[in-house]
Amino acid sequence: PPPPGRPPPLAKSLKDWVEQEVALVKDKSLAWLSQEFFFRDPTRPNYSDPSYFFSPADGIVLYQMTVDPDDPIVDIKGKHYSLQDAMRDPSFDRPSLVIGIFMTFFDVHVNRIPYPGRVSYKQLDEIDTYNYPMLPVEKSILDDLRLDIERANYLHNNQRMLNKVWAPDLGQHYYILQMADYDVDCILPFQLKQNWPFAQNERFSIVRYGSQLDLIIPLADRFDFTPVLPSGVHVEGGLDPLVRIMPKTSTGRWSTRSVPKTTFPASAGTTDPDATSPQPSSSEDVNEAQDPR
Repeated sequence: PPPPGRPPPLAKSLKDWVEQEVALVKDKSLAWLSQEFFFRDPTRPNYSDPSYFFSPADGIVLYQMTVDPDDPIVDIKGKHYSLQDAMRDPSFDRPSLVIGIFMTFFDVHVNRIPYPGRVSYKQLDEIDTYNYPMLPVEKSILDDLRLDIERANYLHNNQRMLNKVWAPDLGQHYYILQMADYDVDCILPFQLKQNWPFAQNERFSIVRYGSQLDLIIPLADRFDFTPVLPSGVHVEGGLDPLVRIMPKTSTGRWSTRSVPKTTFPASAGTTDPDATSPQPSSSEDVNEAQDPR
């Protein structure tokens, strides 16, 4: 059995997920899928384990790798796509572990906080006059059971929300990048205030309809961040551990005495150095939104 606080892994191969879960609803009407099934928000236990980042979303793991900020994550028709491109920030200079999760039309689209911290967010508009469709990638997943990253033109262009999370237990920020599809460019945070505290695996946002989420973890001197699942599997947000946090020691070996302790909510001296108290969001950061609960 898994240690207390961590669930048994629920990740499935792409084939098993399509055959066991998508097949149950694939023949339902589009109206039912888009109006009822898509907006489901199933009750899930709130697991807490500070030695892991959990999956922030339901979906297929497209890629996971450690890259320099200007190195290509993927090449799309000969055009590099880097962390600086993804975050729309040419000054970002941290080598990072990046994990991309593609949310199909059949996935739960409520997103969760993978590691406890204070969340600030900023909306980044699409580069062109409209978002590019994600349908070619979704069709390759559902119909061909393969990941066709070369058709992911939306990565360069689409509207996105960059969530910056200060994690006091780690003493650093990490990032959650949400990308919207072309037909409904709608990313709705449940809490409009900036620098707001969230517990691990607490729900914080929803993206409509097809979408992608990238977890970006800058490398650290104190910790190693190691993916625990292969690319191509289907994961569930808040349930599947995604990255193991292995503290470093002076000898370079892992020590259980160095495992982060849950100190959330952040106490004095552990708040985000960039923002010390929750602040109202501005209209430039996000469109007005309501918690759909």
